[in-house]
Amino acid sequence: MKRFFSEVAASVIDLFFPRVCPLCGRVLKREESGICFSCLHDLPYIRFRTRDDNPLARVFWGRVPFVGVYAYLLYEKGNKAARLIREIKYHGHKELGFLMGTHFGEYLRTFPAFQEVDVVVPVPLHRRKLRKRGFNQSEWIARGMAERLERPLLTGTLLRKVYNPTQTKRSRYQRWENVQGIFTLRDSSPLAGKHILLVDDVITTGATLEACAIPLLSLAGVRISLAALAMAKG
Repeated sequence: MKRFFSEVAASVIDLFFPRVCPLCGRVLKREESGICFSCLHDLPYIRFRTRDDNPLARVFWGRVPFVGVYAYLLYEKGNKAARLIREIKYHGHKELGFLMGTHFGEYLRTFPAFQEVDVVVPVPLHRRKLRKRGFNQSEWIARGMAERLERPLLTGTLLRKVYNPTQTKRSRYQRWENVQGIFTLRDSSPLAGKHILLVDDVITTGATLEACAIPLLSLAGVRISLAALAMAKG
């Protein structure tokens, strides 16, 4: 009986306040969550032929010694991945970040490198930006990934100590220069000797993840893997 009334209440709510897919605007079916099945199917997934020697891995060659590196979606201006990131980051749909993180985490479970991860760490926001936005989109993506990888999520140890301008519309060198020395560690003991999965929302030049990795790699025995929900084309 309780289940019956719950279903009736849900039907009434859907009637007057229908849930819609943020990517196409279609009303979501009861079994759909976050985005519709059609948009979920049509997202520009990345399927590199080789998992160790892939185009994203080459971005970090000679910059960050990593165990594994991967991105889930191809980000291109105007495509569904770009719209998804915008909804998560600027329209407050943090639950979409978690949802896509679970899908990404499930996919990464098939990679030997990511099966060895000890802890998941999101790229942190500066406290000023965190107060302004209300949440860290990379953390919500990482939450979903950590759940599916069955690994702990660790926040508050890797910190962003400098509030700097957005990376948008900056050149490759300016992006690198903009993030140098802006991350630091607080109470590094939970990370020493661990295989850390660093998670970001979008990789463009890799400058942010590189800057995050530098203080982490100063710890004894640390190994790094890198992942982002999306990778910018080109």
